[in-house]
Amino acid sequence: MKDESSLVVQAQHGSEEAFTELVEAYQTHVYNLCYRMLGETEFAEDASQETFLRAFQHLHRYDHGRPFGTWLLSIAAHYCIDRLRRRRFSFTSMDQDDDGGGLELPDADAPNPELETVRHEQREQMQSFLQQLNAVDRSAIVLRYWHDYSEAEIADTLHLTVSAVKSRLHRARRELGSLWQEEGIRSNQKRRPHESPAF
Repeated sequence: MKDESSLVVQAQHGSEEAFTELVEAYQTHVYNLCYRMLGETEFAEDASQETFLRAFQHLHRYDHGRPFGTWLLSIAAHYCIDRLRRRRFSFTSMDQDDDGGGLELPDADAPNPELETVRHEQREQMQSFLQQLNAVDRSAIVLRYWHDYSEAEIADTLHLTVSAVKSRLHRARRELGSLWQEEGIRSNQKRRPHESPAF
């Protein structure tokens, strides 16, 4: 990709090619954030498209003193939070056949397919736990642990104070830990005494 700041300037002056390059550079990041927030491939795709549409429409408002990626993910996060607040119910289904849009398929060359299966199940389990968090807490967790944002960057993206971000991350980690622990207890209770943890 060319220099990002020059691409943004070109896009602000009407260059569709420059904006297309920005979309190509950030589409995976935006989609991943939307998927972690909304939990469904179809909703994540719609939210990603809406994010880029809104970014294009409001490109004249972009502040060059702020990283473009942060600005873009801020649009995505706020759109997803609004969607979640309107929906007020979870779309995660235990019998869902969706594999997350093919983003996290096991490596075909993996030497241990059983381990890959366990990891895939753990990712799916974590996704279902994320759906149980408050929308803003979920955004903070996704930005921190999937996008490696600092607390200051999260605060900037979500329009919060750094102390509010710290509080939300602490609360969300505690809630995720409790959910993970409860699931582990449930799984152990379902097993018969002679079964191994893998079954």
